[in-house]
Amino acid sequence: MKLKFRKWTEEEFFEMREEVLKGWPTGAEVDLEEAVKYHKSLPESKSFSKKLMNAKNKGITLAQPRAGVALISQHIELLNFLDKEGGADLLPSTIDSYTRQNKYENCERGIEESKKAGRSLLNGFPGVNHGVKGCREVVEATNLPLQLRHGTPDARLLSEIMMAAGFTSNEGGGISYNVPYAKNVSIERTIRDWQYVDRLVGWYEEHGVSINREPFGPLTGTLVPPSMSNAVGILEGLLAAEQGVKSITLGYGQCGNLIQDIAAIRALEEQANEYFEKGGYKGIELTTVFHQWMGGFPEDEAKAFGVISNGASAAALAGATKVIVKTPHEAIGVPTKEANAAGIRATKMVLNLLRGQQLSSSPELEEDIRIIKAETKCILDKVYELGNGDWAVGIVKAFEQGVLDVPFAPSIYNAGKMMPARDNVGKVRYLAVGNVPFTQELIDYNKAQLEERGKYEGRPVDFQMTVDDIFAVGKGTLIGRPEGK
Repeated sequence: MKLKFRKWTEEEFFEMREEVLKGWPTGAEVDLEEAVKYHKSLPESKSFSKKLMNAKNKGITLAQPRAGVALISQHIELLNFLDKEGGADLLPSTIDSYTRQNKYENCERGIEESKKAGRSLLNGFPGVNHGVKGCREVVEATNLPLQLRHGTPDARLLSEIMMAAGFTSNEGGGISYNVPYAKNVSIERTIRDWQYVDRLVGWYEEHGVSINREPFGPLTGTLVPPSMSNAVGILEGLLAAEQGVKSITLGYGQCGNLIQDIAAIRALEEQANEYFEKGGYKGIELTTVFHQWMGGFPEDEAKAFGVISNGASAAALAGATKVIVKTPHEAIGVPTKEANAAGIRATKMVLNLLRGQQLSSSPELEEDIRIIKAETKCILDKVYELGNGDWAVGIVKAFEQGVLDVPFAPSIYNAGKMMPARDNVGKVRYLAVGNVPFTQELIDYNKAQLEERGKYEGRPVDFQMTVDDIFAVGKGTLIGRPEGK
C-alpha cells in the first residue's frame, strides 16, 4: 500500500490485519468485538484517557513510572508495589528488547529461563508471548490505568494483543519509535506500521472505547532541542488524529533549564492545538507528558534524587498532565522495585508541594515560547511543502533531506548533521543547524546565545561543548564548563 496521509479504509485495515495476527500464535486470541465489550466492562478508574482529562481539568500533574519483568505473577507484584508503596497514579508495562525487535522465539526462551531462575531474565514484559489471556491477568490484578510502553518500530501485533487485553494507552510512533531505537528500518515502513496502530485505536474509538496514544517525546533523550522534539510530536499527533484517534498525549524530555522546559511544554500544547484545528480534527483530547532527565545520571543516590526532584518541579510548574518518573538507580542499571517506588514518592512529594502553582509569565519565558514556536513552524512548514500537502510523504522526504534531524540517533535514515549544545544558562541551542530550514534570524539567534557562553568560558564555540554537556549532569552540573569556570 502506497504511503499517504489519509485515513485507512476498513477494507485496507482488515486486509493487513489478517497477516498481522499470524505473526505469533497468540494473535488468534484477539477478538475485536469481544475486546470492545471487555473494555466497556472495566471501571472508569482504569481508563487512561479519563484519568488524564480529569487531571488536566483539575490542574494536577500525575506520576507514572517505567517497569516490566518477564513473568506475569512477578510483573503483577511489581506493578502493585509501585501503586501501593510508590503511590503511582498510572501504571506501565515496559516491554522487553526481544519483543521490540519482534523476536518472539527469543522471548519464549527468556520466559522459560526466567521460570527456572525464579527471576526475570528479560528486561521487560513480553506481552505478545503472554497473549490476551496473560495480559488480561495483569489488567484484572491491578487497580490503575495501564499503558503499553516499549520502543518498537513494528508494534502492530503487540498493540492488537495488549489493547484487546484491556490496556488503555499505547506509547510510540512511526518516528519516535524508529529513529532513536533502530538502525536499518525505513521511515516509510514505520509510519505505515504505526498508521495501522493508530487505525486500530481509531476503530476502538468508533466503537465507544477511548484508548490514549502517546508519541515518545524525548527521542534520543540527549540534548534534543525543544523545537525538533515538538515538531516530531505534532507530526505524530497529526498522523494519529487522521486515523481517528481522539485521546493524544504529546511528550517532551527535560532539557534542564527550567524556563526553557516550561516554555517547551506550553509551546507544544498551544501549537499542537493550532495544527489539529487547521487539520479539521474535532474532539481531540490533548494532554502533555514531561519526561524527567533522560541523559546520564549521577551514581550517588542522593544526587540522583536531586535530579528526579528537579524534573518533578519542572513538570509541575509547566502544568504538564503527567510526568514520567526516573529512579535513583538510573546510573547503575535496572532498578529494584524499592528504588523505583522511592523515585515515585520523591516525585509525588514535589508535585504535592507545588500543586496549584505554575510559573507565571515573564519576558524570558515569552521569548523562549516565541523562539520554540518559530523554529517548530519552520520545520513543519518545510515538511508540508516537501510532501505537497501530504504530512506522511513529507516526513519521509524531510528525513532524506535533513529537515527533520535527531541528534545522536542510530538510524541510517537520519542525517545527523544537526548538532546541539547548551548556551550560557543551560538552554539547548542549535550549534550546527545542518539542513534544518531556519530563517537567518533564528540561525543568528542560536549562534549569539552560544557565543555568550564561549566568551564567558574563554573557548571556541564547537563540538567540545556538546561533548562536555553530554556528561555534565552525571558529574553534578547542568553545563559542561571547563575547570575553573
